[in-house]
Amino acid sequence: MRAGSRLPVVLVGGLHTDARRHVVDRLLRAVPGSVALHHDLATAAEGTVRRHVRDASGVQESGKAPLVNDCACCALREDLVPELERLARLGLTRLAVVELWDSVEPKAMAEVVAAHSGEHLVLTNVVTAVDPALVLPTLANGDDLAETGHAAAATDRRTVGDTWARQLEYAPVLALVAGEEADEQDHALLTQLHPTAHRVDAASGELAELAFAGFDVEAAATAQHPACALLPQEADEAGVTTLVWHRTRPFHPERLYEALEDLCCAAARSRGRFWLADRPDTLLAWDAAGGALCVESAGPWLASLPDAAWDLVPPVRRAAAALDWHPEHGDRCQHLVFTSPGLDRSGTAELLDSCLLTDAEYAAGPESWQRLPAAFAPLLDAA
Repeated sequence: MRAGSRLPVVLVGGLHTDARRHVVDRLLRAVPGSVALHHDLATAAEGTVRRHVRDASGVQESGKAPLVNDCACCALREDLVPELERLARLGLTRLAVVELWDSVEPKAMAEVVAAHSGEHLVLTNVVTAVDPALVLPTLANGDDLAETGHAAAATDRRTVGDTWARQLEYAPVLALVAGEEADEQDHALLTQLHPTAHRVDAASGELAELAFAGFDVEAAATAQHPACALLPQEADEAGVTTLVWHRTRPFHPERLYEALEDLCCAAARSRGRFWLADRPDTLLAWDAAGGALCVESAGPWLASLPDAAWDLVPPVRRAAAALDWHPEHGDRCQHLVFTSPGLDRSGTAELLDSCLLTDAEYAAGPESWQRLPAAFAPLLDAA
């Protein structure tokens, strides 16, 4: 069936298990000669990962893969590519549908498959299956994955909300499996969270076409990097609001730290990049969902690099910096986006503004800023 060609591979993931299985079933029925591979990580506690291969008629074979370094996701990575290559060599499969287990994030798996693309395989798209009525409850869920039985390893410290956010925002295609419970607000939230996504009804014939559309793993990674992420724009629809807060003045580290809890809970989802007065060279990433906030270094601001280092920076990063360039601060800026039903737009903006340096503090200059309380040291300097 596929002599002399590479095996197309599409990833289908998402924490909405029923929706994900529905999407996979639709693809198997819509694309003759397709098969689905699924690694069930629920058995990881027993020391193995179960692998199932099925087509539209049902399960064709099952097997087990041992854990690698006590990590179920590592076992998935080690077992997935050989299975895909085996199917490719047989030449009987038109499309390989990789159904990711609940909490597996598509970025890591896409990069694994893309790294092995070549003679036998080609990654053709990444799809996240979505039940619109469950978008907000999943996003707002601050439980640890371990508490819900979805941890991929004993050391997995992710939460349901932040895992779902990354699954949702990475995929260029969102396949919707909408029940009667989904309403206008659910769809508005989904649109504002990922406005550039191609949203498709899982029951439509377009889903099969998108499975073969093509996927650029480097572009997808760039779109998620805090320095040049494609963040949502201002929006207000069906009771869902997106606030884009953009400033150039640095944050006072202590005042921002004291406001973190309120800011984290201000919206179902917030993300972006920011800078602190006492850390002028460090681009900091803001990532919050489900009431949990992650703040971490995302490398240097370009303005802090010597000219010779700019040639080593990807063009898309330089272009993003140029858009934010300030004559005094360079690409240093505050660019935070808050999306939520019932968002207090003005209150959130006022709280953020209150955390910036005052006129007097700003006038004191960078040397004075370095002496401000290093309130973020416990978060950013932990070993």
